[in-house]
Amino acid sequence: MPRAVFVPQRLRYHPSSRARLCTIALCAALGCGLAACTEEPRSPVVVDSPPDPSVVREVVQPSALRRHLEALQAAADANGGNRADATGGYEASAEYVEEQLRAAGYEPRRQEFSYGRSDPVDAFNILADTDAGGSSGNVLLLGAHLDSVEDGPGLNDNGSGVAAVLEVALRLAEQGAVPRDRIRFAFWGGEEDGLHGSEHYVEELSGAEAAAHVAYLNVDVVGSPNGVVFVYDGDGSDGEGEAGPEGSGAVEQVFVDILRGEGIEALPFGFIEDSDYDAFVRGGIPAGGLFTGDAGTKSEAEALTFGGQAGEQYDECYHEACDTIENVDMTVLEQMTETLISATVSLGGIEDGLATGTATEGAG
Repeated sequence: MPRAVFVPQRLRYHPSSRARLCTIALCAALGCGLAACTEEPRSPVVVDSPPDPSVVREVVQPSALRRHLEALQAAADANGGNRADATGGYEASAEYVEEQLRAAGYEPRRQEFSYGRSDPVDAFNILADTDAGGSSGNVLLLGAHLDSVEDGPGLNDNGSGVAAVLEVALRLAEQGAVPRDRIRFAFWGGEEDGLHGSEHYVEELSGAEAAAHVAYLNVDVVGSPNGVVFVYDGDGSDGEGEAGPEGSGAVEQVFVDILRGEGIEALPFGFIEDSDYDAFVRGGIPAGGLFTGDAGTKSEAEALTFGGQAGEQYDECYHEACDTIENVDMTVLEQMTETLISATVSLGGIEDGLATGTATEGAG
């Protein structure tokens, strides 16, 4: 997540967000600007039954999640201790993600963009799509930002999200999953400097392409050592942020129901313009996802529900040099990854759910 300076977690504000709001309002009025603002018929969010939790636990590989984090830690260690945009650490992180995706049968591509006026930063997103399925013509997008802050390696923020999204991509390929919707995996650049990668992605969509995105699932900070299980508040009932576009409430409910089936009563977390979901929400694309807390302080009630220490940050190493692999709660990360793959099966319409032992195929 982008840096919060002397601002409570749930009240963070990005200077560029007002400009984005004005741009979207102008495009609505004049029929120009962001392509995603054009009126196009949108398919409803379709929810299928999630897979059996016992099957999901067999599919997700905790050792692989740790291996992904180790690679990101090594990328930072070899490049000045961080994985910030336009650094060797970011490039090494990107190369690892791309190698993993190619080995699973995907064809990852870089979406290049620049940001900053006085001293432009050249950056890129990584995108990869499933090849099999996609008969609906729709896209279900999973995303996590790949960059860290300059002050640390960013293994919880957001190596944890990268590991989760990458692991879902690899396991679905291994399963030979055939989804109703094309599933796209995105690893965003420029998040820590102002959500630039995801914003660029949405700005590049035509109206028809935006309408084909059935939902965006955001995964940012999902291994907090003193964490809480938050689900983004699609219907706006939390009161801390705005409701997402139509369909976001259904996405929220999918996550809530999956977690409830595991005995976890997730808490709603409002859309407050603090992560990569923001461009999708502004662009009218249903959004949701998972978050386990960063700069905020755990309440007594949260400690009673989720354990951990009340009165302390969810992650005291947030945006610090100590956000190393040892800062990531692997049990929490595994649980969030299992929840993400279950939601992907449910929202992406994967035929026959998941079946362990299937040969690798279906990615391209």
